[in-house]
Amino acid sequence: MSEQWWKESVIYQIYPRSFHDSNGDGIGDIKGITEKLDYLKKLGVDVIWLSPVYDSPNDDNGYDIRNYREIMKEFGSMGDFDELLEEMHQRGLKLVMDLVVNHTSDEHAWFVESRSSKDNPKRDYYIWKPGKDGREPNNWVSAFSGSAWQYDEKTDEYYLHLFSKKQPDLNWENPDVREEVYQMMRWWLDKGVDGFRMDVINFLSKDQRFPDGEAEPGQRFADGGRFFVQGPRIHEFLQEMNQKVLSKYDILTVGEMPGVTVEEAKKFTAEDRNELQMVFHFEHVGLGDGPNGKWDNLPWKLTELKEIMSKWQKGLEKKGWNSLYWNNHDQPRAVSRFGDDGQYREQSAKMLAVCLHMMKGTPYIYQGEEIGMTNVPFPSIEECRDIETLNWYEERMKDEGVDSAKLLEAIYARGRDNARTPVQWNGSEHAGFTTGEPWLSVNPNYKEINVEKALADPESIFYFYQKLIELRKQEETIVHGDYQLLLEEDEEIFAYTRSMKEETLLIVCNFSSNAQKRSFGNITDGKHQQLLITNNRKRTGQENLSEVALQPYETFVYKLT
Repeated sequence: MSEQWWKESVIYQIYPRSFHDSNGDGIGDIKGITEKLDYLKKLGVDVIWLSPVYDSPNDDNGYDIRNYREIMKEFGSMGDFDELLEEMHQRGLKLVMDLVVNHTSDEHAWFVESRSSKDNPKRDYYIWKPGKDGREPNNWVSAFSGSAWQYDEKTDEYYLHLFSKKQPDLNWENPDVREEVYQMMRWWLDKGVDGFRMDVINFLSKDQRFPDGEAEPGQRFADGGRFFVQGPRIHEFLQEMNQKVLSKYDILTVGEMPGVTVEEAKKFTAEDRNELQMVFHFEHVGLGDGPNGKWDNLPWKLTELKEIMSKWQKGLEKKGWNSLYWNNHDQPRAVSRFGDDGQYREQSAKMLAVCLHMMKGTPYIYQGEEIGMTNVPFPSIEECRDIETLNWYEERMKDEGVDSAKLLEAIYARGRDNARTPVQWNGSEHAGFTTGEPWLSVNPNYKEINVEKALADPESIFYFYQKLIELRKQEETIVHGDYQLLLEEDEEIFAYTRSMKEETLLIVCNFSSNAQKRSFGNITDGKHQQLLITNNRKRTGQENLSEVALQPYETFVYKLT
C-alpha cells in the first residue's frame, strides 16, 4: 500500500460551539479556536477536523445547513475563518471541514424554492412523494424519532427527512444536485482547506421504490435502513465525486458510515476504486446497545470489543485503511464509556489511548479527550440541549409508568451532550471557556480536570498523548506494521502485536480494575526489548515478560528486535 501523509497523521476534532469562546456570548467561535492553536501544536496533532461552521438555524447544532458558503454568525465571519486557515497553515496544521450533503436545512434557498410549487425547477432537488392511503409514503422512522416524512400543505406532498424535519434529504438521483455539491466542494478546496469528513455519506443513495421497512409488532414506524444504507448507487456517486473533485487535490477524506460492514468498507477505501480514504464505522461504539439502541446501555464484554477491533484491523489490512476513534461529538466520553472515570480515570484514559493509537489506521482525538474529560450527570432534562436526547425523552415520558430517573441514567451514559459540554481550560468560572453564560453547562468537575492543570503536571494525560503522537512519527511499525491479536478469549487483557520487517511491537492493555498476571515469553524470548511507553511509573523496561504483573488499567508497549 502506498505511503500518504494522512496515514501518518493524528487528527483532532473540534466541536466549535464548545471549544473556546472569544467574545463572551457563551458560544465557542472561530476566533476562540485561533487563540488555542499553539495548544494544539504543542499536543502534536497534524490535522484539525472542524464540525460544521456554516450558516445554520441550528436545529441540529450546525448539521442543518442554510448556506454552504457562509459562516454561522455565532461563530464569526468568513474573515475569521480565513484567518484561522492561514494561522493553521503557518503552524503546519491542516484543516478538514465537515461536509453535510445528505440533507440541508429547510431554510436553504434550494428547499425554499423546492417547496414553493410542484413545477419549480428545484422541486426535484429534494425527495417529494404523495401520501399513501391518507398517510406517509412509507413507514420509515427518522433517526430523531417519529416519521421520516413531513407533510407540506402547500403542495399536498411529503418530503423525506432521515433526521430532523428541518433537515430535508437532498435528491442525489438529480445530476444538478450533484453538480451543485461538487461546485461547493471545489470552492472550499480552492480556498485551501485540506479535506472533508463526510456526514452520513453512505445514506446518499435511496432505493427508488421507497418500500416499507419491517415494523415491530404494534409499532407504526420501522427502520428503513436497508433501503438507504449503502443504497444502490452509492459507489457510483462517490466515484463520480472522486473523479470530478477529490482526485484533483491532495486532501484527506473520511466518510461517516453508520451500518457499514468491513466488506463494504474495503470497497469504499480501496485505493484502486477511487472513492474515499477512510470510513468511520460504528460497531465498537454500539457495544451494549439493546432493543432500544444505545438507550438500553447493557453490559458488554472485552472479548466483544476485541473481536470488533480485530475484524476491522485484519479486514482492511491489505486493502483499505482504518480510522481509529473512541469518541466524537455524537458519542459519550471515552473514559466514561470504555474506562473508569472514577478512581482510575487517569490510568484508564492513558490505557485507552495506547490501545487505540497503536493500531493500524489514522487516530482521531476528540476535544478534551487528551485531558480525560468525563460524562456529566445532568440533574434534570432541562439542562440537556441535544435534539436527539430531548425527542427520545419526550417520547418515552408519554409512555405510562416510565421513570424519569431511569431515562436520565440512560442519558448520562450515552447522551450526545456528554461530548458537548465546554472544554475545561482552567479552574476559573465556567472553566475558562467563556466570560458569559455557557450555552451548555460546564461539567462540575472542571476544577479537578482542566488544561491548565494538565500542562503543569508532567505525568498528565495530555503529555501521555503528546508522547504517543511523537512515537507515531518515530516508529514506522505503528503506521504500517501488521496487526495480530493475542489472548483472544481473555476478558481482562487486550494485547496485540504490530510487526514489520525484523521488528515487533508488543501492546498490552489491562481493561480491568484488578491487578493481573500474564505471560508473553513466547513472543519476547531471545529478543532485545525496549520499553516505548507505559502508564506505570515503576516499570523500568528490564522486566522479564514471561511473567508480567499488571496494575489496574496498566498499559505498556515494548519494541522487540
